[in-house]
Amino acid sequence: MSFSRYTVDPSHTPHDTIVVFLIGMHINALWKPWLWIPVALAMTRMLKELAQKPNAGLLSIRGKGTTMVQYWDSIESLHTYAADTSGQHYPAWANFNRKLRKTNAVGVWHETFVVHRSDLEAVYVNTPPEGLAKMLPTIPAHKGLSTAKQRLQALPKTHA
Repeated sequence: MSFSRYTVDPSHTPHDTIVVFLIGMHINALWKPWLWIPVALAMTRMLKELAQKPNAGLLSIRGKGTTMVQYWDSIESLHTYAADTSGQHYPAWANFNRKLRKTNAVGVWHETFVVHRSDLEAVYVNTPPEGLAKMLPTIPAHKGLSTAKQRLQALPKTHA
């Protein structure tokens, strides 16, 4: 396999911002799989559902296991998916809060970042496309795009 050094062209994001959503679960009681397996299975169902809804706003996913990074087209899309009572997330979250939160056997967490396209920076060396490179055009990371500083300065800062 032969890969090169490349970066992404953030000027092609669907909106001025992109949402980077880190989500995961933490197994606190490995010996109680009947409590944490349903949480893992709920995430699997959500990802399957999102794969069948390309217009939901999920652009790309990276990671497996208990932690993943999701890239969304907007914070509104993420909030809409989370609040959809007919989808997989809402009932899974309600079930977690009703049954599992008090057991301490498993925990869930997320972190949300709304990033302006001119603040996106990435480099990939000898690797297939991951994350942003799965959803944005890639360009060679050389000449004026060799360093993270150069890549961050390459796009005009148009936000306040």
